[in-house]
Amino acid sequence: MKKRILHVVPDLMPYGLERVVWSLVTRADRDEYEPGVVSMYDAEPGSMGPELERRGVKVFHLGKRRGFDPRTFGSMASVLRDWRPNLLHTHNYVLRYVLPAAAAAGMPPIVHTIHNVADREVERVGQWLHQLAFRRWVRPVAIADEVAASFQRVYKLDHPALIPNGIDLTPYAAARQDRGAWRQREGFTEDELLLVCVARFYEQKNHKTLLDAFAQLKDELPKARLLLAGDGHLRGAVEQQIAALGLGSRVTLLGRRDDVAGILGASDIFVLPSLWEGNPLSVMEAMAAGLPVAVTAVGGVPELVETGRSGLLCNPGDVDSLASALRTLAGSAALRRGFGEQAMARAEARFGEQAMVRAYEQLYAEELAGRTSNVRRAA
Repeated sequence: MKKRILHVVPDLMPYGLERVVWSLVTRADRDEYEPGVVSMYDAEPGSMGPELERRGVKVFHLGKRRGFDPRTFGSMASVLRDWRPNLLHTHNYVLRYVLPAAAAAGMPPIVHTIHNVADREVERVGQWLHQLAFRRWVRPVAIADEVAASFQRVYKLDHPALIPNGIDLTPYAAARQDRGAWRQREGFTEDELLLVCVARFYEQKNHKTLLDAFAQLKDELPKARLLLAGDGHLRGAVEQQIAALGLGSRVTLLGRRDDVAGILGASDIFVLPSLWEGNPLSVMEAMAAGLPVAVTAVGGVPELVETGRSGLLCNPGDVDSLASALRTLAGSAALRRGFGEQAMARAEARFGEQAMVRAYEQLYAEELAGRTSNVRRAA
């Protein structure tokens, strides 16, 4: 009989961890597993929920309100009682809402993926709850070596399982073939140098440093244009900074887009100035599209990018460091081409989603077979 695997996520907007869940659900071995997904919030425009349902995946929306919402405990308990999953796979802060419902359901096996450095995943109270859960009931998974190290620092527990993120490489490998058509369609010329950042407008992504760095370069790189793909609650602040720096004609806000592969394929340099990260899919996608990258050395990013071969690593929050990296890449088409080729080769060798999916399914099999977690209090 197929085993039911129920993923629990904050929402189903197509961002990082949600797209990891998309891969785990849509690429699951359907002979062995029947996947389902719980979203804490109601469906929003652009949600992946309807497409998952069209693919035969059971999707539940709990209607959670912003902030702590105790009503969600009952909603979660109803889902577990009615759908009766064999294993729960939680992501981000949702573990606090799942544990009481899981206890009422007889405590099925629980796997929890830590998608960011552990000190940034949840607040102090959440960390206390997670530590208790990891000691007794929950199998933790880290997505990068640095995430695993942060887990040990925060929770004082042994090394969690390690399963790096993966992506579907197919659309990115072919993206550069449409470079000219995309530029023409969007109003950019072939001789313009397109720098692109694909990230939500949130504090973590640190667009402020990127805009300050780009402002340093605007006169020496008159053909450079900066594309910002994404949306979020800091969009207004980003727009104000663009105006204050006099960058209105040089920066294009693309909004939330479905054609990220096309955007990357038409661009020349990828940049991500994050203050913290786990194992960002956007960097993997840029490398898979053959772009040289200028990214901050945070979280698992240095495990993706070989600095000086496939891109350049910068200091987080350091305007001059980021500007220097962008200047170096912008100054040499040959360097960009060489870095891009190395980036694509590294992506093809290491970032495919199938290895990630099979590793999680092996972990599910171990937990369903009743093997105990290797997580213990660190000495």
